[in-house]
Amino acid sequence: MSLVAAVLMNQTAALQSQVATSALKSDLNAQKSAVETLLGAAQQTLSLGNVGPGIGSNLNISA
Repeated sequence: MSLVAAVLMNQTAALQSQVATSALKSDLNAQKSAVETLLGAAQQTLSLGNVGPGIGSNLNISA
């Protein structure tokens, strides 16, 4: 009887692991989508085509 209980517990643990993995994957996909949306919006709003020379170039902050 204890062998049957151990097998059932093992199957339950495997199912819980599959559900957790699926939930994690879904959460990571949602975060990826949010980051891509934010980066896409930033690229559209940060156009520096009409600013003066030297604006938007690299800044040396080590000094």
